[in-house]
Amino acid sequence: MALLDFLNKKKEDIAITPVLPKDIYAQGELDLADTIAPAALKVESKELQIGEKFSRSFYTISYPRFLADSWFTPIINLEKVFDVGIFIHPIDTGQALHTFQKKVAEVQSQISERADKGLVRDPMLDTAYQDIENLRDQLQQAQEHLFEVGLYLTIYASSKEELDKTEGEVRGILDAKLIYTKPALFQQEQAFRSTLPLATDELGVHTKLNSSPLSSIFPFVSFDLTSDRGILFGINRHNSSLILFDRFSLENYNSVTFAKSGSGKSYAVKLEILRSLMFDTDVIVIDPEREYEYLAQATGGRLFNISLSSQNHINPFDLPPVKEDEEPSDILRSNIINLVGLFRIMLGGLTPEEDAIVDRAITETYALKDITGDADFTGVEPPLLSDFESVLSGMDGSNSLVQRLSKYTHGTWAGFLNQPTNVDINRQFIVFSVRDMEDELKPVAMYIVTHFIWNAVRHELKKRLLIIDEAWWMMKSEDTASFLYSLAKRGRKYYLGVATITQDVEDFLRSPYGKPILTNSSIQLLLKQSATTIDVLQKTFNLTDEEKYLLLESGVGEGLFFAGLKHVAIKIVASYTEDQIITSDPSQLLAIKAEKNRHEAEGEQQKAA
Repeated sequence: MALLDFLNKKKEDIAITPVLPKDIYAQGELDLADTIAPAALKVESKELQIGEKFSRSFYTISYPRFLADSWFTPIINLEKVFDVGIFIHPIDTGQALHTFQKKVAEVQSQISERADKGLVRDPMLDTAYQDIENLRDQLQQAQEHLFEVGLYLTIYASSKEELDKTEGEVRGILDAKLIYTKPALFQQEQAFRSTLPLATDELGVHTKLNSSPLSSIFPFVSFDLTSDRGILFGINRHNSSLILFDRFSLENYNSVTFAKSGSGKSYAVKLEILRSLMFDTDVIVIDPEREYEYLAQATGGRLFNISLSSQNHINPFDLPPVKEDEEPSDILRSNIINLVGLFRIMLGGLTPEEDAIVDRAITETYALKDITGDADFTGVEPPLLSDFESVLSGMDGSNSLVQRLSKYTHGTWAGFLNQPTNVDINRQFIVFSVRDMEDELKPVAMYIVTHFIWNAVRHELKKRLLIIDEAWWMMKSEDTASFLYSLAKRGRKYYLGVATITQDVEDFLRSPYGKPILTNSSIQLLLKQSATTIDVLQKTFNLTDEEKYLLLESGVGEGLFFAGLKHVAIKIVASYTEDQIITSDPSQLLAIKAEKNRHEAEGEQQKAA
């Protein structure tokens, strides 16, 4: 028998016979009700046993004279499993006024009788008289309406002891607000059905409330952070609502993620990537630890390994094609400025004189290839770093610069920079891995890759998301930090969202560009933090002490999600399939690899057979 059938049918027996598999088999079909029905239902005076769970229902019997706004919020946000049934039955205003007229007459009579007897004035009678008169005036003026309201709660637990504890907690919260409840003794079956989504009020325990106090019972009062479109970022830990958001609907499309190592920051970002790809967003990742390789393979993306021995090269002298609405001189000037910043990083800083020499040498190097601001240079082959070295060596005062530059053109690092570009990012998902690049060169590599991506972004307008993992590498140098800030600031014009991720919060915020990048990010995700950095974050984000301790005690994938001026506690959740694609857990990766090898071995055996 289906759950709804035997719940809607009253029985005198305390125990109800369970639905047996053989009965379902004999019927020849299995419907939804059979699937969700428990193995058995036992009805007792104070609770129900539903399979292995227990439930207890109770109802409200009285309210205080005034109900404050959001008095129901502590119950709604309670981290317990429970159902609430609210039944509102309108009362005809004419009938209510007729009843009030009689009630006013009764109260007036009692007040007059006490006055005639010379008794002391009763404040309760005076207050009742004023309340009735005020409500009657508001009803006559249609400012208020009257309702019969039933408020029922059903709580669940795994044992009777846990059930008693939960009931004590719920009723304690309500008693403190002078709202009194009673268990539905010998009516647990009816009360349980009244809190199911069936819209049947079988208890009929009502209290008369007018519109104002009734509005305070509105249950959806806990804070939500969601929109009508976007991707699922996670679950609201306060009320289990979905945090759906579209970063491209905000004033800018940037985000910042702060978290300690192992707290799930890369997992959360990979989950956003996977879901963004389904909404036709192009995603580009700068990956310092090769964590996104499997994700790229699984989604048909492309991985470029940037290292000294790699076959993938990016020429820093590349120029984007000139569009109709752009001036060649502006593009060339911008690229020269960025190249001067790159050489500051490569050469360990420049004096003002060296800065001027490098600027002039870059301009002359481009001129050798007929690249000037006076003509369209689209399609012209750009110079290489060795061409720049030749021009630089012929300039006065450049000896020191040439010596420092030689390791990039003739030394160990020559294969990295002094080559034409052979990287094509014409895919929806692109990953640039710099894991195998020496630490000393990682800021240089990340700067060059980011500049290459920026040229591509400016050339073709698309909805794109640029992920910069371990962004503290770029914050180590003022030039790379400045370039990252310019991306965050200008990206919106080109439909680009920049997502920076870092575990080194102090280094990121200590940079003069750290807080400006944070200010230009509409979304911030704070996951589990260490005790050494929490005070900096509390001051930066104006966190309460409760939020501070929440970040210290959060589990993997838990924290705070900020969107604009609003924020909620979040838990990152993924489906099984998503988890298999994005996990970084070494034990899971080994298990996936072993399963893959097993399937390949079985396939080979079948072929051999």
